Amino acid sequence: MSELHKFLFEGLPVRGMLVRLTDSWREVLKRREVVGAHPPELRALMGEMAAAAVLMQSNIKFNGALVLQVFGDGPVKLAVAEVQPDLSFRATAKLVGEVPVGAKLEAMLNVHGQGRCAITLDPKDRLPGQQPYQGVVPLHGDHKEPLQKLSEVLEHYMLQSEQLDTKMILFANDEIAAGLLIQRLPIQGEGNLEGQGRRDEDDIGLSDAFNRISMLASTLTAEELLGLDADTVLRRLFWEETVRRFEPLAPKFACSCSTGRVGQMLKGLGREEVDSVLAERGNVEIGCEFCGQQYHFDAVDVGELFAADHAQAGGSGTVQ
Repeated sequence: MSELHKFLFEGLPVRGMLVRLTDSWREVLKRREVVGAHPPELRALMGEMAAAAVLMQSNIKFNGALVLQVFGDGPVKLAVAEVQPDLSFRATAKLVGEVPVGAKLEAMLNVHGQGRCAITLDPKDRLPGQQPYQGVVPLHGDHKEPLQKLSEVLEHYMLQSEQLDTKMILFANDEIAAGLLIQRLPIQGEGNLEGQGRRDEDDIGLSDAFNRISMLASTLTAEELLGLDADTVLRRLFWEETVRRFEPLAPKFACSCSTGRVGQMLKGLGREEVDSVLAERGNVEIGCEFCGQQYHFDAVDVGELFAADHAQAGGSGTVQ
């Protein structure tokens, strides 16, 4: 069963989280049948993104979706992981070329330095005119050197956007996607996104407690994170520290696609475009990029969909 463990280091301004996506991650791969369609390097990236997005969503107080995207100019055009407030998640990727064996982040997404990482916070109940918050960082560090790991990109993002020292360890295979996040707590109790409690730039990264815990976390190997349970991992890493743990949470796979949403998309295309597809194929078939669910609309469904401007999208489209 997938688990997320939150913990604090007693007496130290440092917090942590450890996530292990097991059955839920295998469900993602199964639904999209990506084991055969995507190379292992891309599947591992998708797993790391799913684990990272769950960690980041659970690290904020936000009633909405957190969407983690990486996109660029390599054979991987786009990879996306989305996590809801209840820690339900989904992930997908678009492959447009051949991924070299053993390829890292640069070779997959940042061949000519155009790769980007975007983190979007999309409120569940948006106010009129309200736009999602989005932060974007390049797939390179301050000195323009390419970053080879997703964890390095996200550490850089957290330092730039929230001015919080963060250490993230991410690994994934076809069975488990897992991650460990260690973060320095803000000196003040206010949220850093509001610009309060910030330290001078020269102070960032100088926390002895965080540096010590971060170095311990850095010793964690892929074999340990993917092969050992959470209790064993935390005990091996921090056996000299007093760790206060909280009740574990249970991330799960879930997709937010629906007949109604697909209907809205078809209405956005316009009646003429949809009718042309009907004339050519006899029905309109849409597959969800995240979960593989197929949605079919025949001529009657399309007629109901566009029957009146005030009609709700969805019609009587059947779901298979």
